[in-house]
Amino acid sequence: MTDETPAQTTDRLNAYAEAAIIEDDAMTGARLRGEELGARAVSPATGALLSLLARTANAEHVVEIGTGVGVSSLWLLAGMPSTGILTTIDPEAEHHRAARETFADAEIAPGRTRLINGAPTDVLTRLADESYDLVFVDGPPLSYPTFVAESVRILRPGGLLVVNNASADGTIDDRDAADPRTLAAREAATIVAEDDRFLPAIVPVGTGLLAAAKAR
Repeated sequence: MTDETPAQTTDRLNAYAEAAIIEDDAMTGARLRGEELGARAVSPATGALLSLLARTANAEHVVEIGTGVGVSSLWLLAGMPSTGILTTIDPEAEHHRAARETFADAEIAPGRTRLINGAPTDVLTRLADESYDLVFVDGPPLSYPTFVAESVRILRPGGLLVVNNASADGTIDDRDAADPRTLAAREAATIVAEDDRFLPAIVPVGTGLLAAAKAR
């Protein structure tokens, strides 16, 4: 181990963090559905961190942008109180059907989830100001600036914003990268960084999370 480069050490620790999380049968089944549909899901370590953040924030009202097949939804619900309600948005009807199967397998009470089939950019504008404890952004990367701007609006004081794949799959720190996805990730991060109400941090888990707490 002493001959490892810093990058090798980081890779080994990341592999350990992912392997240390044991997922149940419902989560395993959801991941299989995701593979069949080509729906990308958060990594186990990322999911565990989502649960931790939701529990730390005592998040009763959560918005998820990008339901997929419900993997991240289950992790969020696991950290929320039993009275908490998850509003999860996805434009793909097929994803919502798969997510409903996931929730049924996990025995999630129907009243705990509100699945909205629609374009997140449209749905978010209809959500009330400062009404949510946590917003998880995990949708089309090119829309991240819009998603983040709307998330800032709907988050209550003291709420948490969590952005998945904040690294744009590892290109965000490449000064030569100027593709639309990387530029969108940078713009989303800038919105948070320039808002004095937020305390942000980059968490190197999965494909990278941007987490930011809104001032009370």
